Amino acid sequence: MSQNRLSTGIRGLDQLLHGGLLPNQTYLVRGGPGSGKTTLGFHFLTTGQSHGENTLFITLVETEQKLRHNATGMGFDVEAIPILDLSPNPELFTQLHTYDIFSPAEVERGPVTQQIIEQVEAIEPQRVFVDSITQFRYLAPDAFQFRRQVNAFLEFLIARNITVLLSSEFALQAPDEDLQFIIDGIINLESSPDERSLNVSKFRGSEFTKGRHTMRLSARGIEVFPKLIPQPYGAELSSVEVISSGIPEVDELLEGGLERGTITLLTGPSGVGKTTLGMQFTKEAAGRGERSVVYTFEEAKETLLRRCELINIPVRAMIERGTLSVVRLEPLALTPDEFANQVRLEVEQHGSTLIMIDSVSGYQLSFQKQELTRNLHSLCKYLQSQGVTTLLINEVESITGDFRVTELGISYIADNIIFLRYLEYQGGIRKAIGVLKKRLSNFEKTMREIEITRYGIKVGNPLTQLRGILTGTPEVIDNSLNNH
Repeated sequence: MSQNRLSTGIRGLDQLLHGGLLPNQTYLVRGGPGSGKTTLGFHFLTTGQSHGENTLFITLVETEQKLRHNATGMGFDVEAIPILDLSPNPELFTQLHTYDIFSPAEVERGPVTQQIIEQVEAIEPQRVFVDSITQFRYLAPDAFQFRRQVNAFLEFLIARNITVLLSSEFALQAPDEDLQFIIDGIINLESSPDERSLNVSKFRGSEFTKGRHTMRLSARGIEVFPKLIPQPYGAELSSVEVISSGIPEVDELLEGGLERGTITLLTGPSGVGKTTLGMQFTKEAAGRGERSVVYTFEEAKETLLRRCELINIPVRAMIERGTLSVVRLEPLALTPDEFANQVRLEVEQHGSTLIMIDSVSGYQLSFQKQELTRNLHSLCKYLQSQGVTTLLINEVESITGDFRVTELGISYIADNIIFLRYLEYQGGIRKAIGVLKKRLSNFEKTMREIEITRYGIKVGNPLTQLRGILTGTPEVIDNSLNNH
């Protein structure tokens, strides 16, 4: 839309609202105690203040002193924001009020209304936050009068070109459906012992992104992490570019290498060399002056760097030049939406062209009751639409025996599947590499022996004289393995 947008002060929420709030409208932020409603109001007002707008905070719950103390603790500068304190006065507890003819609501509503009118006319704010509108309900004798009063209050503010944000403490005992009908936009905050989330359920006059999105409430305020939804984020590549692994024999297996922008599954049992092979692709990307990012959910960053240096992959030099970033993540402290937004920022702000996730099993731990396949599909398709090459490290449990690509049901996502396999031969353990799938080109159907040495990755000739390799205990047709 051509209308100007007002930032909420929360980048992720502005993304869900396709740029921010529409001015001169009314919005409701709903949530239980401690869900972050007041904090969202601080973001809303301080952002307006930083843009030169007059703002007003109307509180009917907490005192001005407590609000300013809490806001300062979270880093909000609210010194210049007027706060109209309509919270209960301590004198109400010490003094006995009796009303002869009028109900308490009718007696107290007049002074409250008058104070609001005086403040709005004196300050002429562009943004007003009311915390919480639920308290207005107790100033009305019944639900009908409450709705009329809220309508009149909002009309009074809108007539003065004010954008209004109201908070509502919804509960079964105090439902707020009547408010939802008269409000232009609704932001819902939810919290559970495991995670917090946010969703927009109504936004008149504009498109918005639906669904539940992860939210984090910290000492810095609110962060929102929009869920990645499969859609054409960017233009499709006009031509297919093949990127090399830097190992001629691996490129022969792949008939040239991996196509840029494809999704590759590197799969095999523990210790077979999947991560090392993935790091080899980052080394080649660095040689082309491109930036790669490795997200490791299992291995310590220092351990990974040391292992790579021992096999002639200069990871520290790559990091110093900015062509590589290794990010160690704790999956149990991260939600899928948070991780997806980290990746998105890396791609859009730093121009990374290769992303490696090590491993999918570690990444899966960040999903509590959420589905791995759907979220991984969304992330990979987003990266693909940006022309980013994606490497997924997948660990299978079986060392030998029946061959399985993955136990997680994600092989359909991959454009390419490269598998590594242990071989038992003459009482020793060796390793083999092969390609199982390649969507955009043909590939070599044979397997090759692979060895990781201090000089790097060595790959041999095709193992054409062996059969039963996928079982892990191959049979020799011709004793050529020793000569190879």
